[in-house]
Amino acid sequence: MEQYDDDMEQYDNKLYEKIENVMQSLRKETEPSSQLALLMELCRVLPFCSEYSISELLNLLSPLLVEYSKNESNPDIMLFSLRAITHVCEVYPLSVEFFVEHNVVPTLCQRLFAIEYLDVAEQSLKVLEKISRWHPLVCLKAGAVKAVLNYIDFFSTNMKRMALSTMVNMCKRLPSDIDSLSPFMEAVPKLCQFFGHEGHQLVEKVAVCFIKIVDNVHQSSELMEELYNHGLIRQVTLLLSSNGQTTLSQLTYNGLVGLLVKLSSGSLAAFKTLYELNISRILKDILCTFDLTNEVSRSQQIGGNGYWVYEVLHLLNELLPDLAKDENDQLVLDKESFLDNHSDLLQRLGMDVFPMLIKVFYSGVSVHICHGCLSIMYKIVRLSKSVHVELLKNVNISSFLAGVFTQKDQHMLILALQIAEIILQKCPDNFSMLFLKEGVFFSIDALLTQEKRTSKLMCPVFSSIQLDSSQKSASRQALKCLCYAFSSGQSSSSSEVRNCKLDKHSVYNLAKHIKTTYLVPELCDSHTNILQNLRALSNDLLSMFTGVLSVHEEEGKTKSILSQIMDKFTGKEQVSTFEFIESGVLKSLADYLSQGQYMRNNNEMQDDFNDNGVIEKRFETLASVCLFGSLPFSGETTISVLIRNLQTALVSLEAFPVILSSGLKLRDSFVIVPKRRPITYPCLKVCFVKGKGETFPNEYTEEFLTVDPFSSLHSIEGYLWPMVSSKCTEYAGSSSIYEQWQLRSPQLYLPSHVEELQMNAEPNQELEKCDEGSQKLVFYFEGQSMDHKSTLYQEILRHAIRQNDSFSSLKLWSKVYKIIYRRAIESEDIIPPECHSSPQDSSSDFKVLAYYQQTPFFSDLLSCELVSDLEKPSPIYDILFLLKSLESMNRVIFHLISRERIHAFAKGKVGDLDSLKITVPSIPQNEFVNTKLSEKLEQQMRDSLVVSVGAMPLWCSQLMASCPFLFSFEARCKYFKLEAFSGPAELPRKKFLVHRNRILESAEQMMELHANNKVVLVVEYYEEVGTGLGPTLEFYTLVCHEFQKPGLGMWREEANLQAGETRIRSFCGLFPRPWSSMQDTSGGIKFSEVTKKFFLLGQVFAKALHDGRILDFHFSKVFYKLILGKELFIYDIQSFDPELYMVLQEFQALVMRKKYIESISGGNSDIVSFRDERIEDLFLDFTLPGYPDIVLASGTDHSVVNMRNLENYVSLIVDATVRSGISRQMEAFESGFNQVFSIEHIRIFNEEELESMFCGESDSWTMNNLEDYIMFDHGYTASSPPIVNFLEIIREFGHEQRRAFLQFVTGAPRLPPGGLASLTPMLTVVRKHCSEQEDTVLPSVMTCVNYLKLPPYSSKERMKEKLLYAITEGQESFHLS
Repeated sequence: MEQYDDDMEQYDNKLYEKIENVMQSLRKETEPSSQLALLMELCRVLPFCSEYSISELLNLLSPLLVEYSKNESNPDIMLFSLRAITHVCEVYPLSVEFFVEHNVVPTLCQRLFAIEYLDVAEQSLKVLEKISRWHPLVCLKAGAVKAVLNYIDFFSTNMKRMALSTMVNMCKRLPSDIDSLSPFMEAVPKLCQFFGHEGHQLVEKVAVCFIKIVDNVHQSSELMEELYNHGLIRQVTLLLSSNGQTTLSQLTYNGLVGLLVKLSSGSLAAFKTLYELNISRILKDILCTFDLTNEVSRSQQIGGNGYWVYEVLHLLNELLPDLAKDENDQLVLDKESFLDNHSDLLQRLGMDVFPMLIKVFYSGVSVHICHGCLSIMYKIVRLSKSVHVELLKNVNISSFLAGVFTQKDQHMLILALQIAEIILQKCPDNFSMLFLKEGVFFSIDALLTQEKRTSKLMCPVFSSIQLDSSQKSASRQALKCLCYAFSSGQSSSSSEVRNCKLDKHSVYNLAKHIKTTYLVPELCDSHTNILQNLRALSNDLLSMFTGVLSVHEEEGKTKSILSQIMDKFTGKEQVSTFEFIESGVLKSLADYLSQGQYMRNNNEMQDDFNDNGVIEKRFETLASVCLFGSLPFSGETTISVLIRNLQTALVSLEAFPVILSSGLKLRDSFVIVPKRRPITYPCLKVCFVKGKGETFPNEYTEEFLTVDPFSSLHSIEGYLWPMVSSKCTEYAGSSSIYEQWQLRSPQLYLPSHVEELQMNAEPNQELEKCDEGSQKLVFYFEGQSMDHKSTLYQEILRHAIRQNDSFSSLKLWSKVYKIIYRRAIESEDIIPPECHSSPQDSSSDFKVLAYYQQTPFFSDLLSCELVSDLEKPSPIYDILFLLKSLESMNRVIFHLISRERIHAFAKGKVGDLDSLKITVPSIPQNEFVNTKLSEKLEQQMRDSLVVSVGAMPLWCSQLMASCPFLFSFEARCKYFKLEAFSGPAELPRKKFLVHRNRILESAEQMMELHANNKVVLVVEYYEEVGTGLGPTLEFYTLVCHEFQKPGLGMWREEANLQAGETRIRSFCGLFPRPWSSMQDTSGGIKFSEVTKKFFLLGQVFAKALHDGRILDFHFSKVFYKLILGKELFIYDIQSFDPELYMVLQEFQALVMRKKYIESISGGNSDIVSFRDERIEDLFLDFTLPGYPDIVLASGTDHSVVNMRNLENYVSLIVDATVRSGISRQMEAFESGFNQVFSIEHIRIFNEEELESMFCGESDSWTMNNLEDYIMFDHGYTASSPPIVNFLEIIREFGHEQRRAFLQFVTGAPRLPPGGLASLTPMLTVVRKHCSEQEDTVLPSVMTCVNYLKLPPYSSKERMKEKLLYAITEGQESFHLS
């Protein structure tokens, strides 16, 4: 390295000497040709010089080069002198100071004013652009604006871009005086011409220029009118309405909307034109992109703060003048007069944006945006001559207002009250009853009373606290009171903090006025017929399980009540959210389905096995009522209507907070607890105080400690316990923490967030020695117990939300928190139990029988707490429980209806075993997705700082664990990646060499070395050239095929393998082959080898998901249920062995028939037979069907199957098939999976989603628009004849040919989830140029980039022939193509 530095220094010295000699010669030389030669030599040397060399020579270089640039008699000398100046500025940017000092700018402008030589002009423009970055005012005063635009039309696209960059540089630092802006105003017509240019970068630069110009002239109404007269409004709206969202940067796009805000504010003509140009449609389209579940949503690009929405709302606010705030403003008067005379334009704006405003409000981006939405709605209804009744009814304004009345903010409440008052003023006949039906009057009355009659019903538990920070202007706006958030005519950059205009009694007075004026006496105590009927039915339903009659005796009456309730939901008159909640139907349904257990503690339900049959029967009853009824015209099922009502109620009531990183700026801190170390974010100050009556050997007396806010209470306990416990005296020798730890100024490098979290998670070995497990500390904050699994930050935030505290970042980080600690008693459950399944013990025959006769699925439903912070009882908790119940019922509906048919056969209601075959409708899973919650989760996950330090609110993890179906698949995928693969976004890649003839052995070596490493594995085959994505995908495909070979003893379908088949295939999918616990070998296969294979299979599954690879398996759906840790029952056998299931189901029906006959007056059960045959005549023994070496039971009672032991026979088959016979294999699979990451992370998905994640799409070609997902390049277009033939050919491919084609092009025979549209990189077909005749050449591929090189064959037939040959024979090797 030292030698290298010496060489570079010598080289630089030589260049320095050379430049110095050239400059000396230039000063003396008078011959033009010699001067030109010296300048050319200078241009050759300058790019290789160092900054130091240039800086030392600037005093000599700058005056000489400027002088030569003025030599008009020789254009070449001018050109090369300007080129030399350009090189100097590029090597040493600060050199522009010297050139400006020597007055080069006027010379440059002169070269552009009168262009004699184009190359000289272009070089002058390059120099001017560099100078304008540092000295825009100098350029402006020299006339650079006019100079760069004078002949811009004659420049190339690149030089036009350079000219406009110079304009942008000058616009960035415009002077404040209006006179200096005249050059820009003169340039407006020329700049406007570029709005229609096809070059996106040119359009972007022009847009930035206008944004800066308008920012500086918006205070002058004359200049604003001048801008309008040049057609700026039309140009900007055209750009916004076309493809501006995709061609402009987000900042520029926002700036253009802000430009329209200022033009509309300062110009009446602009205001009118925006209405005439139908700006509301454009704004509607912009707001339609406010989809937080979209991966490329605008708020994501901005950072998740909704600033672009703020600008749109600001424009809408300007389009709706507020005379009450600007009584003496003539411009406001003129605007209102215009709208008064053009009510159709205002009505069109309302039709366009009103529904979108409600959508944005429900997304809860921030309190300022929600307030802005309400403010605009208020202005629309106030300014409208007549309220558009149909519009307000379509958006269900009554339900929306009822939801707003649950807010705590006074500004929101006053706006909602004003909207309600105007609606009642203008159309009382249309909305009085709607306000009663939707609970608006109820909510207004609640605002007037101290004791809200149903506060638990109508008020959400969480308040809408938003701790967000926005872009600079928006964050400055946030400092204002909401009264001024969208002040008309005010600049969004104003940072003035003003006093609130609202009187503290404003809400009360207006609510009282509305009640007195519009709530007539006959409405005060009245209720709608639907509400009264639902209340009565709710009470009747509650009486069904509070009385002494059995469920069977009341079955008919219960069905009648449920049918009547569902009839109300599907009737002509819609049930409102208020009626739904206030009627008590929520609670009565939840109590009915759970036998009153859904709010009991988990430990209270452990012995309630006897209730499972009753609960399951109730779900059967509900299914029979809801699943098979439908609306007369739409065909929508009754259960879908119920789900939709539950979702609407949840959207209206929930207020789960989105906690963004407010004040959590990256600033250095040093924490003591739980480990002494530096962190890159603020710390919390905590004073730990011993609880009253508590005794500890060592009392802790520190004033306060600095605590990592994102450490768990469990880790804090690990720090504090040794301090107060006598178990570890070495920690108790000093009363001062600072005496025990000498604080050092941390000069070390700060760890990343991920490393800090890992440090938090690591156990302190010394402290662990002190912890005996039984001794724990319980923490309390403000009298409330704190959850040990939560972080300190989450607990403090939870308290603020509960108390509806006014939360500010300054208060959060500066306050000292007092936390009480107590010794935990042994019986106290410090860490609440997680949601889990507790299957019944099946060790005894009795329990095996009981287990398979019933489905203890619903007992698991009751043992899972939904969200710990929700009050119980509360409508939100009831809604969540019912949605979870219905979603669970939907997943086991086949089980329920099958049981019901078996019972019907047993009772003689159906006499034919063939009637047991059923077709069951199911509800699409997306009906259970709550869009609002999905959007909130997406927004929360987009805050990278909150995610990285583990500060997401608890509701995210708790709802994800208990009700994952509420979130979209896309949102859950992102959550899964954050939780399972926490760490750097881009993992390092690791190349691994494999042998093609030893695939499974290579896979074992790969997993042994890298299963638990956070690296992405890339495969290279031994003695083959190719490496990368294609070979890696092919390797995983080959591994999958190895696992499907016969002779491994892994799959039950192997028993049906045909002669000559080399892969095990099954129409129903693969399922593990059963092995008896008494078997060590079977057919020469050792069971230990089988478990090893399942262990490896688990590793391969997890690693493929970790690395984003696709597997080529076709498993039965219930195999994925096993992966998800779900129990299997007799009904699950139908999905992988329908024939065995039908026989077992019929046997089960016979058993139930026998029991029923014996239960009624001792009836003769001998008449029960199997299709007119006695069971004994079937000659069945107690071995597993298809596996004679697996003995189910032995002894005299189990030699031959008969009616007496048929029930036992069925139960033992089910146990061997889906439980004990495969449990050890699945345990090995799970152990292998956990080597890569915890299998618990994938249990937020269902079986279909898991199959898509692991195995992608097996057959998802979109035939009609196939060309939309394929790129054609390098000689081909979509209309090229060879491409037309190619598309026709692949459309004609069969299933196996498609697989072969995908394998050939991508390396895998399957597509990723989402099909061709999700293939990355996009499938690209290019023309293959051949040196020989095209018809003799085969296609070739680059699998790493999904690249197909296709020769232009002479005919479709020849192309198909060559393509089929290539995809068939061109497998299993990677070489250069």
